[in-house]
Amino acid sequence: MASISIKELHARTGAHVRRAAKSPVRVTDRGRLVAVLTSPDALPPRKRNRVILPEYAALLAKSTTRAVLDDLDAVRGSR
Repeated sequence: MASISIKELHARTGAHVRRAAKSPVRVTDRGRLVAVLTSPDALPPRKRNRVILPEYAALLAKSTTRAVLDDLDAVRGSR
């Protein structure tokens, strides 16, 4: 894994980002590791747990004959 300083990263960002697509690049600040540039493919996939709010579920359950503005007012509430 290549290692560069922040100063080098600022000077040649594009080249280092392209290099990170092939192999990770460690970024240091005064000798201390502060970041790692890597390809998105190297990261584990994110799994999201989605939650449907009760208010939204209620809106989905309603018939679609109401006007869109009425639905928007219901979502906005007292904002």
